[in-house]
Amino acid sequence: MKRTILAVLLISCVSVVLGQQPNFYDLQRSQPRVAYAVKLKEDTLKKQFAAAGLQWPAKQIYVRSFKYDSQLEVWVRNASNENFKLFKTYRVCAMAGSIGPKRISGDYQVPEGFYYINEFNPRSVYHLSLGLNYPNASDRILSDSLKPGGDIYIHGSCVTVGCIPIQDSQIEELYILAANAKSQGQDFIPVHIFPVRFSNAKSMDYLSRVTKDDQDLQHFAVKLKEVYDFFEKEKKLPLISVNGKGEYVVMD
Repeated sequence: MKRTILAVLLISCVSVVLGQQPNFYDLQRSQPRVAYAVKLKEDTLKKQFAAAGLQWPAKQIYVRSFKYDSQLEVWVRNASNENFKLFKTYRVCAMAGSIGPKRISGDYQVPEGFYYINEFNPRSVYHLSLGLNYPNASDRILSDSLKPGGDIYIHGSCVTVGCIPIQDSQIEELYILAANAKSQGQDFIPVHIFPVRFSNAKSMDYLSRVTKDDQDLQHFAVKLKEVYDFFEKEKKLPLISVNGKGEYVVMD
């Protein structure tokens, strides 16, 4: 492991001497946990991509998670005019809160809505973590104005008070995929969090029961489902904006 880290640092130093800036992936690999994850996982990830007929490394990734179904999917593609293809589904290994969006600090809710990765933390107390831009534009309107909460991550260690936890070996893979995508120019890696998998009848029955007396929550779920349905049909993401009421507006 020490030799791996020293090799990455040497590459970075040579790049500086030659007047080149080390790319984001190389900088991440200079961190001990990331370097070790790359040593363990990169070769097998390449083989999994080859077996699935996918080009390594993916230039763009898309992550979506389903709270009630406890799943996190990773989709990949290599150009904006291509359709996304499913690479892998991970099991979300712990849950906090219930169906519905996060609206205040300390509610233990996992957010629901449309986010992107805005932080890579190679020294996380939860092994490795990828931060999300909660509160987003919608949350800033609809959540508590003083204490909407924050520090929402996809991370390892399989514990949560409102984040999305997966196993350490899985966050290592996702971290490598995300770092590669960012290094190749994907500055905004989308992460969509849904209350349920809308194509699952059991999940939809549960959603109906939970929201039957809450019209606001019903309306919110309908707006999320529009994005889910669009992606299921097109395997591309629609444009999503936020109106003055904090509602998501989905455009083809």
